[in-house]
Amino acid sequence: MTLASTRLDKFVATQLKISRRDVRILVAQKRITVDDKIALSIDLMINRFSQVVVNNQQLPFDSAVYLMLHKPVGVVSATKDDKHKTVLDLINEDFKSELHIVGRLDLNTSGLVLLTNDSRWSEALTSPEYKVKKHYQVALANKLNEDYIQAFEKGMYFDYEDITTQPAKLNIIDEHHADVWLTEGKYHQVKRMFGRFNNPVTALHRVSIGAITLDPALNEGEYRLLDENEIASVVLKTR
Repeated sequence: MTLASTRLDKFVATQLKISRRDVRILVAQKRITVDDKIALSIDLMINRFSQVVVNNQQLPFDSAVYLMLHKPVGVVSATKDDKHKTVLDLINEDFKSELHIVGRLDLNTSGLVLLTNDSRWSEALTSPEYKVKKHYQVALANKLNEDYIQAFEKGMYFDYEDITTQPAKLNIIDEHHADVWLTEGKYHQVKRMFGRFNNPVTALHRVSIGAITLDPALNEGEYRLLDENEIASVVLKTR
């Protein structure tokens, strides 16, 4: 199935080379299941990963893939780059050309990068309406103080985009290190927010996106498939 979504009757009729009227009869007889549930309507919208079974026959479907990668500094979050190694260059899988990046990190930022071929899943993590929290560990050139906490919580106005950032949480670890949680991802946002205090970021590392945390067993440049709980932690919007 190549389309992002399509009607059940259209898909079954095409796959089995039967009429949509015949599909209606199959649905009425409860002989079609979608993702292990009996299909009750011919106009049910299915996606490329839906598992459709007709009379115990599994129809073709695509497999959804979800990966976490520990991105090193110096690797770009892109599928192609003429100057630098990309995150896809680190993946040794036949399906890597199908993947897209969920939440990019800049060249000098390390940490968690997610990749998938499931656009609905990635949208649920990156769409502003979901306000998914991203956790970063930050190292800074100059000393921190309590003023940072209030400024991050209040939000900051960026005149270039004419926007005010959403409230962010900052926890001071020591004089030069902090944890930051954001619910958005504006251009170089963490660095620009600390830049308001003329405090350069010397290291930036993403720890988690939503409930998915970078596996401490992964060395830089390594990746693994997400487990079922990690995948299911992302709530898809009903359409």
